[in-house]
Amino acid sequence: MKNERTYELVLTALFTAIIVIMAFTPLGYIPLVVINATIIHIPVILGALFLGPKKGAFLGFVFGFTSFINNTFKAVTPSAFVFSPVLAANIAGISGIFKSLYICFVPRILVGVVPYYVYLLIHKLLKGGQKVWRIIINLAASLILLFSVNALLNRLLQDKLSESICMTLSFVMGIVAGVILFVVLSFAGYKKGSTNIALAYAGLAGAFTNTLLVMSGIFILYRDAYAQALGIAGEAVFNTIMGIISFNGIIEAVVAAIIVAGVGLALMKVKPIKGK
Repeated sequence: MKNERTYELVLTALFTAIIVIMAFTPLGYIPLVVINATIIHIPVILGALFLGPKKGAFLGFVFGFTSFINNTFKAVTPSAFVFSPVLAANIAGISGIFKSLYICFVPRILVGVVPYYVYLLIHKLLKGGQKVWRIIINLAASLILLFSVNALLNRLLQDKLSESICMTLSFVMGIVAGVILFVVLSFAGYKKGSTNIALAYAGLAGAFTNTLLVMSGIFILYRDAYAQALGIAGEAVFNTIMGIISFNGIIEAVVAAIIVAGVGLALMKVKPIKGK
């Protein structure tokens, strides 16, 4: 028991250090031609899986705190105030402090909680051997990849091809990628078990938790201030946020799924998933 606690303490310190290093260096981002995909949430997701939701929530808090520091003292984007209670107080008064505290910390804390339960649920459903659940889960993953490839190619080709050709080509390539993934997952599910798929879904869930809660929080709490900061009309905020979710959010989720599945399988050779 003592050795287990010591091991978890060391692992918590290691994940904390990785989050801090990623947050304050370019290592927290992967260049994907047209965007930089954030991967700072990945150690939080892995921490939730291997240390449990309580320590995962702590790592999520660390993630939020680094975001608070970066956006308060660097403020490299006009919308930095949504993550900084200090800057938000100058824009929205006292209420801005609480709004930015929510956006900065709550989604990141939940990144350290949600993936753990998603992993347990998916693993249980797949391990149960019910064919219908395998089909549903594999289909969901394939649709996510379809939209991701479609969004990436749309952004990549929009200035090189006509709009109709760009949309058609992107959608067709998305369908091809989705079908290939469905076939691969169906085969892997029977040959390699459910662990790798459950890990991938945990990565997806963690990334989407961050993106969806942050962007919905901005829309609900800061719509007008966000529009003013970006220099766009208030009615354009919804489309802007949906664009970020459908492009950046999906691609970051796919990247998280791949890395969490790969690293998670390697770590499981040393330590099992917490509570499994």
